[in-house]
Amino acid sequence: MTIQTAKLSDPAVRAFVTAVNSHDREGFMALLAPGATMADDGSDRDLADWIDQEIFSSHGHMDVDNESKGGRSLIATYRNDTWGEMRTRWSFTVDDDGRITRFETGQA
Repeated sequence: MTIQTAKLSDPAVRAFVTAVNSHDREGFMALLAPGATMADDGSDRDLADWIDQEIFSSHGHMDVDNESKGGRSLIATYRNDTWGEMRTRWSFTVDDDGRITRFETGQA
């Protein structure tokens, strides 16, 4: 059963999912702390290239199935025009200002 985005516990993660699903690149970038990093399937990736390819140019969309660790860990069905639909895990590190300093994703 999918969790409505508005009901996600962590404000930064909720805003992240909202920005992905609304294809709001500017809003997405505003959520990230300076120097933010990310990893996909255990490998660090270039953040700007990854979000362009995996989210914005390929119409990425997240349906969150489960959250844990105060809302900073998600299991979601993720889909985009490149890879189709897959079950994914997401974890987020959020700084004291509420900005995402790192996120990690991969197949669940």
